[in-house]
Amino acid sequence: MSNQFLNLEKRNHTAIITIANPPANTWNETNLAQLRDWVTELNSDKDIYALVITGEGEKFFSAGADLKMFSNGDKDNAHKVISLFGQAFEALSAFRGVSIAAINGYAMGGGLECALACDIRIAEEQTALALPETAVGLLPGGGGTQNLTRIVGEGWAKRIILCGERIKPDRALQIGLIEEITPTGKALETALTLAESVAKQSPTSVTASKKLIMGTRSHSHTEMLSEERLAFAQLFDSEDQKEGVNAFLEKRKPIWKNQ
Repeated sequence: MSNQFLNLEKRNHTAIITIANPPANTWNETNLAQLRDWVTELNSDKDIYALVITGEGEKFFSAGADLKMFSNGDKDNAHKVISLFGQAFEALSAFRGVSIAAINGYAMGGGLECALACDIRIAEEQTALALPETAVGLLPGGGGTQNLTRIVGEGWAKRIILCGERIKPDRALQIGLIEEITPTGKALETALTLAESVAKQSPTSVTASKKLIMGTRSHSHTEMLSEERLAFAQLFDSEDQKEGVNAFLEKRKPIWKNQ
């Protein structure tokens, strides 16, 4: 499927969303709403276990927002647009499976915020990552101030956001902003290989585990330990739990149903 600025492809148990708004794969009201809606639909597709998002072309993953949306200085319009950023990237964060950003070029502003909303980030060696909004009188309003801080810590978040520091992949790997560096042109291939490994896991277990991991952002350690034990027991209501254990005991590959 495709619209004017975004493409969606399904390969086995993996969905691939490509930001396709040349020349810089910028975000606008149309593709933000489409991303939100597609992720919501993918959550209902029991055959999809992983989601990979990448950019079209060789130079940009995404350069972020199309600044023309903010050029008129209209405060109400700004609130409307930034709400769309929030809806799109929060939907991506809440995707029930594993989301992987295949960063194939510059990831700036809302482009990096999109990647930050994913579970895992893989970047090609020629890329650069930044949140340059304060240089144009704005701030990272698509989750950037919150997600970046949780991922890299307050000090590096301040350097990137407040000082406008542009981060290369080697530094990004060092500070935990990305999980892997690939040669130029290999991010998508690497992400798809990782997505294939997700399909080997029980999708119900992945969803439950991801919810617990994300829960550590807003709940106490004690609360989440209790939730962990409860979630473990609740898996016994699923068909996949029975299938996984029996397949292991019978020395065969499990056949997941995502239920």
